[in-house]
Amino acid sequence: MKRHVAEMITRDPEKFAHHDRVFKNNPVVMQGMGLAPLVVLATSGRNAVMLAVAVALLLTPSRMLACLLSRLCPLRDERPAPEELEKKLLPRAFVYSGSAAVVYLAVYPILNALFGTDLLTLGIYLPLLVVEPLLTYRFGRVQETMHKAVSKGLRITLGYALILLLLGCVREWLALGSVFGIPLSRSVLPMAGMPAGGFIVLGVVCAIWRALARSRQKYLKNEARGYLAVHPQENRKEAEQ
Repeated sequence: MKRHVAEMITRDPEKFAHHDRVFKNNPVVMQGMGLAPLVVLATSGRNAVMLAVAVALLLTPSRMLACLLSRLCPLRDERPAPEELEKKLLPRAFVYSGSAAVVYLAVYPILNALFGTDLLTLGIYLPLLVVEPLLTYRFGRVQETMHKAVSKGLRITLGYALILLLLGCVREWLALGSVFGIPLSRSVLPMAGMPAGGFIVLGVVCAIWRALARSRQKYLKNEARGYLAVHPQENRKEAEQ
């Protein structure tokens, strides 16, 4: 473990975990974003892959385009005053949703070439990704740099794709006894293929995920404290330099 990482963990473990959008601060598990596609459509590994590819092609490019266009009505601070935000929130909301719509028009032919008629199984939920809170929530309230738009977009995409694939495969196994169409066992819980069952399975997955994330965070905090306690002289020398 590097010294600056250990210091960051001991100083503010919540802030350190906040930057991890894959595991410790997954947008679905910790913030409840992007639930509709998960519970309605992620009923199989195949569907999960299609959704993951769609999100991968939409999310980061949408943020990059919105980052450029939002400079037409910029926010002066990262946390603007309520008065300034009230004036600019509506036009910025249109910028972000409009950016996602433009990117979707460019992405759909790619998805159609990759998945063909299978794409129709996603129904209206595919175009609804344009106004999915996963893409638009808070982004209209924050003046992002291009670096942050790309970095955060990629991390959120990876975290969302991970839970999509996990949930899709688990639900397919529970409902049909197979994963990606490969038979593994008998059906365990046919209800898992329905939206109601999707909520139940997602709730269980999120509970286990949160418990593991808390354990991991506690472990890292103890490791960081141990590292700083074992290397106090080294820390002092680096601070003096």
